[in-house]
Amino acid sequence: MLVAFNQIRNDKFHGISFSPYVDNQGPGSVISKAQISERIRIIVPFVNWVRTFSCTDGNEYIPEIAKSCGLKTMVGAWIDDDRERNELELENAIDIAKAGHADILAIGNEVLLRDEISEEELIDYIERAKAAVGAIPVGYVDAYFKFEDHPRVAAACETILVNCYPFWEGYPAEHAHIYMREMYRRAQRVSDGKKVVIAETGWPNVGTPEESAVPSPENAMSYFIDAYQWAEEEGIEIFYFSSFDESWKIEKEGDVGAFWGLWDKDGAPKYSL
Repeated sequence: MLVAFNQIRNDKFHGISFSPYVDNQGPGSVISKAQISERIRIIVPFVNWVRTFSCTDGNEYIPEIAKSCGLKTMVGAWIDDDRERNELELENAIDIAKAGHADILAIGNEVLLRDEISEEELIDYIERAKAAVGAIPVGYVDAYFKFEDHPRVAAACETILVNCYPFWEGYPAEHAHIYMREMYRRAQRVSDGKKVVIAETGWPNVGTPEESAVPSPENAMSYFIDAYQWAEEEGIEIFYFSSFDESWKIEKEGDVGAFWGLWDKDGAPKYSL
């Protein structure tokens, strides 16, 4: 299993969710260009794309730095119930795209799942981004079933960006990859023929089980292998979650939240030969 995992990783897989935080940092921490560059250099040999989550607090520098390293970028604007900050996120995301540093714009991440703004507000943000950036595809990221619940949001998106987490729905590892494929198919069925990208999927290696879903190194590697073998066979684009372990996530997700990275919090690979 370790050999298969490293072969996929070393051959460069499609993409990874990237946060530059280190210990004692999290959303709201201001990140320097030097720290971003240091963290980006760790993952550059193994991926073709990075996905970002915010365009403020230094995160707006990630796309340019990633581009300078030869990576493509899905640039995320963080949208929530702070309307003033939303405007800054949107403005910065548009500026990044106009500067040529974005290949996809993702306007919002799970804001409908968190029930923080209305469908109408979200669509307005998406439409404003589309009008400003022209040919760059604009989409929105949420759990796969939210696009079934909100067909008007799916219609507004130029690309459907879905999060698929069998772990959080309690599926056992041996069946998780099958269920992840069904999540993708459900999003496809409401996409009206648009490209569907898996914006997040992954499996933790440490922590408390979620019903029948058990964190372990073996299960994490197996899920990664199954996901990318399927993606290769069917030409599906997957952004794996995540680049590094992040301790700040424990507050909302429990102990398991800190252990989704392919690299540990210090940037060391967790599954190396």
